[in-house]
Amino acid sequence: MVELTAWSWVILAAGAVVVGLSKAALPGGGTLAVALFAAVLPARNSTGTLLVLLIVGDVFAILAYRRSADWALLRRLVPTVLVGIVLGSVFLAATGDAVVRRVIAVILLALIAVTLVRRYGPTRGGAAVGDQVSPGRQRLEATAYGALGGFTTMVANAGGPVMSMYFLAMRLGVWAFLGTSAWFFFAVNLVKVPFSVGLGLITAESLVIDAVLAPLVIVGAFAGRKVASHMDQKLFERLVIALTLVSALNLLR
Repeated sequence: MVELTAWSWVILAAGAVVVGLSKAALPGGGTLAVALFAAVLPARNSTGTLLVLLIVGDVFAILAYRRSADWALLRRLVPTVLVGIVLGSVFLAATGDAVVRRVIAVILLALIAVTLVRRYGPTRGGAAVGDQVSPGRQRLEATAYGALGGFTTMVANAGGPVMSMYFLAMRLGVWAFLGTSAWFFFAVNLVKVPFSVGLGLITAESLVIDAVLAPLVIVGAFAGRKVASHMDQKLFERLVIALTLVSALNLLR
């Protein structure tokens, strides 16, 4: 683990607050925290350090939105997410950081394009929250997004934007979106822990940093909870797409 300066701690603190905000109110924004941590810590170390803080945020999100999850949607995701996590572990062990970042960025940009065409294109149809999605399309999108979500969350803790695009595609309202996202990432992040320990991503040094930053995650989560309670659906969706776009462009740098 590198020696941390005062400025490095400021950046990490900002990233911890962003984790809390993203878990409680702004899904897709968590990749900003990925960028902040990677700017200060070696890429592999940053992944393990951030994972523990994400789990802290997940616990708060579950306490806040535990009754709002779409369990049928979550059950559809389980098999392919697990496959994505295993593939991500293999990819992470064999590939350099620069390749990983660019692959994820390209995936996110493609998903944003598909989402925008579906929602705002001339043949969109069924754009309202709560509209039914056909069973065949549900299965197809659960397979594609689940595998991508598992893969990207394993290699760079960047599954938030991918799954945000999926939850938007499934027409979830703000509260269902936040509740489903909370349970999804809590379960997925716990599954990632043994893989991360085995790859040397979580260490004694990273846990010390996590202990210092964890209270800031909770501060960000409380602030996010207040924001979410006043969030308009259209504004929420636009923020999710905008944050995902910013995250993808940052990963291309």
